[in-house]
Amino acid sequence: MGLKNLQRFYDKKFEIIAISINPGFEFFNSNFLKKICEDIGVQYIEEQSHIKEIVFDIRKEKNPCSLCANLRRGMLNSTAIREKCNKIALGHNEDDVLETFFLNLLYGGNINTFAPTSYMDRSKITLIRPLIYAPEKSIKTFVKKNNIEVMPKCCPMDRNIKKGRHEKINMGISKRNSQC
Repeated sequence: MGLKNLQRFYDKKFEIIAISINPGFEFFNSNFLKKICEDIGVQYIEEQSHIKEIVFDIRKEKNPCSLCANLRRGMLNSTAIREKCNKIALGHNEDDVLETFFLNLLYGGNINTFAPTSYMDRSKITLIRPLIYAPEKSIKTFVKKNNIEVMPKCCPMDRNIKKGRHEKINMGISKRNSQC
């Protein structure tokens, strides 16, 4: 919705399409997304996938997030190329940047996170993250104040993964502090 509103007064003209990758999860609600896009006048494209089957049934991943994210990103990039898009807007916020930074620091041994924009040479698409400087709490407050309906989470691992990530980050910080 934010990009649609920006489109009205931004000096550079741009078109918007919404691309959704349906991973095949039981609670994925494409009708919810389709209705929002219809209401604001944005073309909606849903790509069906077998991600759930690949990740959970065939590969039986114990830590499925990385593979699932890579498969979804690949499909998103392919669909964007097919639709002749030159940019993909992702919804990462400030909390995502910080979480990625600390996970890389604690588990990868490097100081790294993602940038507000990045160009992908092979696909010739630029990733933009318009919400990267917005704290998740501010976004949630805005959504609540403006009665914006949010699609319920559909990933069967979401609750376990978020809890595990925060526990790992907290554990890592505690371990680092106890060594000082």
